[in-house]
Amino acid sequence: MEHDALDAGEARYELVISVDARRSGQYDDAEKPRMRERIYRVLETAFAQAGVGRDTVHMEDRGDGVLVSVPGRIAVTRLLGLWMVEVHENLREENRSLLVPLGLRVAMHVGPVRHDSRGISGRAVDLTCRLADSAVARQLLDRERADLVLAVSDSLYVDVVSAGGKFIEPARFSRARLALKEGEVSAWFHLPGRPAPDIGPIAPEEPGAPAGGPPAAPVGGPEAALAAMDAALAARAAAAAGRRVDDSDGDEEDGPAQYRAQGDLSVHRNNVYQQPVHIGRVTGDTPRKD
Repeated sequence: MEHDALDAGEARYELVISVDARRSGQYDDAEKPRMRERIYRVLETAFAQAGVGRDTVHMEDRGDGVLVSVPGRIAVTRLLGLWMVEVHENLREENRSLLVPLGLRVAMHVGPVRHDSRGISGRAVDLTCRLADSAVARQLLDRERADLVLAVSDSLYVDVVSAGGKFIEPARFSRARLALKEGEVSAWFHLPGRPAPDIGPIAPEEPGAPAGGPPAAPVGGPEAALAAMDAALAARAAAAAGRRVDDSDGDEEDGPAQYRAQGDLSVHRNNVYQQPVHIGRVTGDTPRKD
């Protein structure tokens, strides 16, 4: 990319693309190189298919993803439209032979970008990376069992996506409010090949929690966690039974049974045992009792 003549302090408006792999931390050391090969194969093949020369874009390796900047002389609509279609198709082709499909979170934003000998920087870069790593992008990918989710900044949606174009359908994007480190922002999310996603309730990420790690415990300690579990079980049982579950009188309902266990749980009903039976587990030196 021709940035040699640019001063490091001089910014140019460019399209920034951040690509992250889903749950990259779950790949072992032997699998990560193959995962990275697949990402690059998907992206670089899509650039060629979209008629975007590899030497015209800046690409930085991020270990579990890629950071890209595209100069203004290349139409943003080509990346939002044809390139995203090719990325999706290439990803689907890669996943045909995988037991655990590769999932990608892609984010885009246009803003001032500064180049130096080590890569790119600027608030536009920061925002793009935050969108790709947002709780909405992560949970949409999992909840919808999708291969790919695209997040675009509010300004990019207003300036480009909303006008539509070849392979760009604004009606298939859904808006969400995100609480980022820099404050609240709006962003738009799209699952290629599908209708506009139902954002629904998204569990916020706890500040400082490791990305992709287990969800944080509810505020209030173990009792609050158990109460939340009870509420979730009751709601699930009510949905399955098609009515409200009310066990305030202690009577057993006809709907699905609900249990809460703080240790081991074993439930047996109407069983006839023909031989001595051991139920539960034996720990330490306690003698086994049949």
